[in-house]
Amino acid sequence: MPKLQGFEFWSRTLRGARHVVAPMVDQSELAWRLLSRRHGAQLCYTPMLHAQVFVRDANYRKENLYCEVCPEDRPLIVQFCANDPEVFVQAALLAQDYCDAIDLNLGCPQMIAKRGHYGAFLQDEWDLLQRMILLAHEKLSVPVTCKIRVFPEIDKTVRYAQMLEKAGCQLLTVHGRTKEQKGPLSGAASWEHIKAVRKAVAIPVFANGNIQCLQDVERCLRDTGVQGVMSAEGNLHNPALFEGRSPAVWELAEEYLDIVREHPCPLSYVRAHLFKLWHHTLQVYQQLREELAKVKTLEGIAAVSQELKLRCQEEISRQEGAKPTGDLPFHWICQPYIRPGPREGSKEKAGARSKRALEEEECGTEVLSKNKQKKQLRNPHKTFDPSLKPKYAKCDQCGNPKGNRCVFSLCRGCCKKRASKETADCPGHGLLFKTKLEKSLAWKEAQPELQEPQPAAPGTPGGFSEVMGSALA
Repeated sequence: MPKLQGFEFWSRTLRGARHVVAPMVDQSELAWRLLSRRHGAQLCYTPMLHAQVFVRDANYRKENLYCEVCPEDRPLIVQFCANDPEVFVQAALLAQDYCDAIDLNLGCPQMIAKRGHYGAFLQDEWDLLQRMILLAHEKLSVPVTCKIRVFPEIDKTVRYAQMLEKAGCQLLTVHGRTKEQKGPLSGAASWEHIKAVRKAVAIPVFANGNIQCLQDVERCLRDTGVQGVMSAEGNLHNPALFEGRSPAVWELAEEYLDIVREHPCPLSYVRAHLFKLWHHTLQVYQQLREELAKVKTLEGIAAVSQELKLRCQEEISRQEGAKPTGDLPFHWICQPYIRPGPREGSKEKAGARSKRALEEEECGTEVLSKNKQKKQLRNPHKTFDPSLKPKYAKCDQCGNPKGNRCVFSLCRGCCKKRASKETADCPGHGLLFKTKLEKSLAWKEAQPELQEPQPAAPGTPGGFSEVMGSALA
């Protein structure tokens, strides 16, 4: 049977899917996909998988894809990150019997993607991407798709999409943000870019970005003309988004935990999902947030979720007949999370500010990041004020902090090189090259001289003649 392509692939294999759950690292596992499908999702992706690890590690394949056959989990697209055509195709060949298509991740903007040279950090290497897509299109029995981020320029984004289509991509997901738009700098996704791509290519297009509720989905389909809409964060905070419902959080939390009992996954995934689902309520009940972070079992997580449910129900009963109060009067309802942006009124342009600059600005306020709050819990005396940190003298050679008792006024690394070269000691760094050499020489002098055995003369007992004679006898 010939491989389906383009719109035929979308309409027949993907069943004309319009409501799509995004590939999310450690968050779109089987249990979450099944929950999302029960509440309106028509197509799901696996979490992003690392192609090279998938090829070499059988356990990685088993844990992420081969764990069990689940007929309800279709249609399904497996997403890989890769930067080598051969490795990408090897991984795809191992996965193609368990899915309906293979997706190449060209959209991940995180620092780990930059270090690993994949995701959105390949978007300028068009020759490499052409070779990867072309080879996969030729070798695989299932279609190859791509998920991309846009360039600032619409025309370059269009040419990028057309290049991928020409290489063999059969479906394109366009996230309407650039690779620089992430975290506090996310901003709004550009549907104009997505609309332009949709008009310029002859393959199905999915839109990603700015999706918080069903009305956003419908508006995006209408405004951009795409075939489907993909949701990531919106889905994590409300898995019933595609149903157009905002149920009580505990309803979906309990359903998800029941699915996890049937289809187990790492506890870290479960905890992360509960943090997203209960996000708004955990702002009200901070103590339970700490308990959720500490529990070590699935039943422990379920117990915290049950306690949150009881607290919310008590609050609801108190509010009956009374006007809701507080900033989050209905925090127990599944609802979008609006990511806070950079501080307003800053003279700097938001797009030009780095994540490091934002972190440094945050350090100057009384509000610490979650990571720093955890460090402060472990060490209440810890300070993050740069002006209060101790000043260290610098190494004369490399500029790193030098040892306070170093005889050479160097850091340990530079001190070790110099002490070794000069056969000297530095007690401050515990380096004793001179002392050890002196002890070694003293030990050798104290030992009796070893007498080397003298060879026996020919003809004498044990000599060459006798040995040869014995051998010939």
